[in-house]
Amino acid sequence: MTASTIVVRPAPGRKSRAIVRLGAITVPAAIGRSGRTVMKREGDGATPIASMRLISGFRRGEWNGRLVTPLSIRRILPDMLWCDQSGNASYNRLVRAPFRASHEEMRRSDGLYDICLVMDWNISSRARNRGSAIFFHLIRPGYEPTAGCVAVSLRDMRRLLPHLRKGTIVRVV
Repeated sequence: MTASTIVVRPAPGRKSRAIVRLGAITVPAAIGRSGRTVMKREGDGATPIASMRLISGFRRGEWNGRLVTPLSIRRILPDMLWCDQSGNASYNRLVRAPFRASHEEMRRSDGLYDICLVMDWNISSRARNRGSAIFFHLIRPGYEPTAGCVAVSLRDMRRLLPHLRKGTIVRVV
């Protein structure tokens, strides 16, 4: 059975740490280096305090791990990028290389996006400079802070994925 809401609460001690809860599953997470905010801005390093629907996901192309989830997961191709230039018509959208405007590569060498779920932050209704590429993805070693995303370990992502579907809410409180 799929769950309808993931709750992301601040963890005590560090503003860049959180606790993720989905039903009976509770796991540690990393969030933005600036903690959480209700006034999300591009590049501020904060995770938006909001309820965001899961839209879809991506996985590393050559990654062989089997993913069990009802959520639509696409393979990341080498030319996939995500536009983070606020004034560009493709702001906060998947784009293809070559692409001149500011962007981030979806096929990262650090493995953060080996599994990357897209949350509907500033996507369905975009506004300039409100933040881009707010994803639910894998952690850096030591639960280092993100640039504004929510990140969990591979083990914990595998525990969560079977319960996630399009429309599952990620509520950052």
